[in-house]
Amino acid sequence: MKDITDFFHESLGLDPEIQKKILYSIVILIVLAVIRFLILKVVWRVTEDPKNRYTWKRAVSFSIGFLSLLLVLSVWMKALGQLGAFLGLLSAGIAIAMKDPLTNIAGWMFIMLRKPFSLGDRVQIGEHTGDIIDIRLFQFSMLEIGNWVDADQSTGRIIHLPNGKVFTDAQANYSAGFEFIWNEIGVLVTFESAWRKAKDLLQEIITNYAEATSASAEKKIREASKKYMIFYQYLTPIVYTKVMDSGVMLTVRYICDPRKRRSSENNIWEQILDTFDQYPDIEFAYPTTRFYRQNEGKAGDQ
Repeated sequence: MKDITDFFHESLGLDPEIQKKILYSIVILIVLAVIRFLILKVVWRVTEDPKNRYTWKRAVSFSIGFLSLLLVLSVWMKALGQLGAFLGLLSAGIAIAMKDPLTNIAGWMFIMLRKPFSLGDRVQIGEHTGDIIDIRLFQFSMLEIGNWVDADQSTGRIIHLPNGKVFTDAQANYSAGFEFIWNEIGVLVTFESAWRKAKDLLQEIITNYAEATSASAEKKIREASKKYMIFYQYLTPIVYTKVMDSGVMLTVRYICDPRKRRSSENNIWEQILDTFDQYPDIEFAYPTTRFYRQNEGKAGDQ
C-alpha cells in the first residue's frame, strides 16, 4: 500500500490524503466489478431463460452501480452526514436543470413497482404499439407492430420512449390481466343471397375454430377478476347481422390471442371462402353502379 501511494506522490505530486482516496475508490470499483461478474456467472449457469438472464443482468448492474456511487462518494466525503448536506444543497438546482431525467427516473420506479407493463408485454403507449423488449433507467424500448403493417404484425422497427410517458400518455396492455382480445371479421353478402344460411355457416365455422380458445379464456378471466373488475357474460363466438348499402353485413366476433390475430383471420377466411364456394345461393357483395339505357329501357349493373 505504501509503495502505491509513493508512486502517486512521486509521479503525480498528489497530496497523501487524496492518494488514499483514489486508491480506495479504485479498490471499491474493482471489488464490486468482480462481485458483479461472479453473480452473473452463477446466473448464467443456473438458468438459460433469456428473460430471467436479462432481468438479473439489469438488476445486478443497477445495484452494483448504485452501491459503487455511494461507496466512492463516502470515501471522498469526510462523513456521510456531509454527503446528505451536499445533496441537499444541489437538490433545488438539479430539480430545475434535470426535470426530464428526474421524471424519467420516477417513471422507471413507477414501472418497476406498479408494473403497468413488463418485459414481453404487448402494449400501446399513446400512438405507439409494440412488444416491450427493454426497460432502462431513463427509457424503455418496444418492437413496433402495426403502423403500415396490417393485423398487428411487427414492422421491425425499435421505438425508444422516455419513462416519463407513463405519467402523460394512456397505456393499453394486451398481455396483463385478461390475455385475450376480441376480434371481428365482416362478411358482406348480397341482398339476394340466403343470408340466414350464410349466418349459420359462419357460426359453425367460428364455433369450431374458437371453441378451445373460449374455454381457455374463461379460466383466464376468472384469474383476472381477482385483480381487476373484468366481467364478460359470454365468451363464446357470435355472428351479428347488419344491413349495409351494398348488402347484408355478417360480423363474426370471437376471442383470440393478440399475437395470433392475423393468422386467425387467415384461417377463418380460408374456411369461409371454401364453404361459401359450395353454395351458389350465397354471393359476396361489392359496390355496384346501376344505369339505364333510354332506348332499351333496361337497367344494367356495373
